[in-house]
Amino acid sequence: MSDLKEYVLVCAPTKAGEQFIRILKCRGYRVAGLANCRTQQARLEELGVEASLLIDTHHENTWCRPDFAIGRVYLFENSVALCSRYVRMCRSWTDRPIIVITTSPNPRHVYKGLGADHVIYSYSGNVSFLADRTAMQG
Repeated sequence: MSDLKEYVLVCAPTKAGEQFIRILKCRGYRVAGLANCRTQQARLEELGVEASLLIDTHHENTWCRPDFAIGRVYLFENSVALCSRYVRMCRSWTDRPIIVITTSPNPRHVYKGLGADHVIYSYSGNVSFLADRTAMQG
């Protein structure tokens, strides 16, 4: 099971991602948010994330490791290019699983090649099953 000091890191630029954060919060997980603009960061804070990271994804030298432990990572895709940068960045921050949730079956191999452990295709975005305790282990 994940260390209690680790945060679940979520990039939630979609309604499905926002709903996933709500579910994690209701189930008692420590949640950190990942954003690339202040508007997204403010939205994450409204959702109640305990920590938020504002990252300039275009400049790799700014991808500094956060000062808190990162456990599992959930990236809700709304752009293949941006999500690809997030996968590369987060892979250097944690050895825990990185899960990409996408509405397109096409970029699966791209994300896997960059370091994602799982790529989940979900047209509806309903991935609440990922927040189950058994799914969060490992």
